[in-house]
Amino acid sequence: MKNKFLLILLLLPAIAFSQDYNTKKGFVAEGYDVVAYFNNKAESGNKEFTTEYDGVKFKFISKENLELFKKSPKKYIPAYGGYCAYAIGLKGEKVSINPKTFEIRDGKLYLFYNSWGTNTLDLWLKEDAEALKKAADKNWLKLIQKND
Repeated sequence: MKNKFLLILLLLPAIAFSQDYNTKKGFVAEGYDVVAYFNNKAESGNKEFTTEYDGVKFKFISKENLELFKKSPKKYIPAYGGYCAYAIGLKGEKVSINPKTFEIRDGKLYLFYNSWGTNTLDLWLKEDAEALKKAADKNWLKLIQKND
């Protein structure tokens, strides 16, 4: 029994960090700088400053942001692989985002769909972001386990 418990503990980080990324336009966050979001800016990255992490590409506005990402990539990776946090929370569905629509909550980047008159960040905030986040966390685990 002890060995099974130990095995589960050893595998848990691999399961928790197994990712599925939204790489529309070839990059996470559609090529927007994931570090810049933490300065409350949605800025499209520059092809001069790119890196690959966990099998996907990221773009940055500056060498400084690229280096910050390289030092601590998990800090900057968007929640739910960069899919719309609201859609993951509400229905457990992967929906594309508008990279200009985001929120930093509890030190984590959340991206949202915003098109055709529907801004899911507004809905997220109006419909209890904390409850949606909890649902999204559970739904995301189910989604990534399906992909394994």
